Amino acid sequence: MLHHLLRATAFTVASLVLSQATHASEGPQLERWRSYAGVTWEQPKDSQLPAPFAASVSAPIAGLHFDARGTAYVSTPRLVAPGAPATLSRLNTAVKAGPAQLTAFPSIERNAVDGPPELSLRNVLGFYVDQHNGWLWALDMGFVAGESEAPKGAQKVLVLDLASGRTVKSFSLDSVADRAGSFLNDIAVDERRRMAYIADSGMRSAPHNQVGLIVLDFDSGKVRRVLDRHAKLQVEAGVHVVSHGAEVWPGQPLLIGINGIALAPTGDTLYWTVTTGRHAYALSTALLRQPGASEAQIAAQIVNLGAVGGNTDGIVTNALGNLFITDVSRNGIVQYQPSTGKMSLLAADDGVFWPDTPAIGPDGDLFFTSSALNQHFAGKVKSGDERYEIWRLQLKR
Repeated sequence: MLHHLLRATAFTVASLVLSQATHASEGPQLERWRSYAGVTWEQPKDSQLPAPFAASVSAPIAGLHFDARGTAYVSTPRLVAPGAPATLSRLNTAVKAGPAQLTAFPSIERNAVDGPPELSLRNVLGFYVDQHNGWLWALDMGFVAGESEAPKGAQKVLVLDLASGRTVKSFSLDSVADRAGSFLNDIAVDERRRMAYIADSGMRSAPHNQVGLIVLDFDSGKVRRVLDRHAKLQVEAGVHVVSHGAEVWPGQPLLIGINGIALAPTGDTLYWTVTTGRHAYALSTALLRQPGASEAQIAAQIVNLGAVGGNTDGIVTNALGNLFITDVSRNGIVQYQPSTGKMSLLAADDGVFWPDTPAIGPDGDLFFTSSALNQHFAGKVKSGDERYEIWRLQLKR
């Protein structure tokens, strides 16, 4: 009976995904903007494209952000294997074919896995490009593939100067994150107040995820953890992550709590989504900026924005205040409009495999990475078959 029920449920999900994706195709269209056959940190010689990094199948491009000049920065997290030369790099977007041409930021040496844990970037997934201050806030999960816990001092935020690469300030997160159970997923920054908000999805402590929200104050240097293991940040019971109509890792389900995190342009509202869940949430940052606010006071301010429609990964807001959410179940982008409270699938394409991190480009358009990260985690992508893509969606201005 259970077997038949699961088959029926899968059929229903697949039909819903197809129906909604078809409906989305009537609106704005997604463009496959860049498509790369692996990655490389070698520079071209004699006008010849460099060969892909030998283990680039284990270095999927996940994070993406642009600076004011349009320079793209990407993360290649060391979640599948630890051997990539860098986990944070600049991407040469002028190159459209062959492997993605990366330049380690701030340098290969500062990305060394075996460097001082408190100084070296070991495993970056989420980061933020701060255009107001000219900084990049790099969130280092600390551990790399094969390590049961992060070395002491490795969980951190390094604030780096975009122009020089020098470290402006560093923040240890060991006091507010568990070195074995935390999974420091994403970071959002209030550029003018110089406050950062970090999502801990607790995936390494699943099935009892140690989820939480970390608040970082640049000026005071203080960090604190709030909403620890709160239900609105936690994996939703009975929810399975679905991609392209099929459950991700059946028998060993993917359990990720709070993941994507973003701020309204004013910095007054914080948004987040739960990957193994169905909803988006909002919270006024006023209480988060008050060190004396209690857990009960903060929790009472959480607003459920409603069902997204599919499982999610990254989120971002644009200058108009609209929230854009990557939908890994329907291979597209969901838009939430705070002015109307409307949540809708904006665009989708069956060619998108695991829409990961969205970013707003200098011209106001939406870009996002398609990493097939779930397939890489499962070891289902053969070396030489990896394809890392960036998609674009032109937004109304």
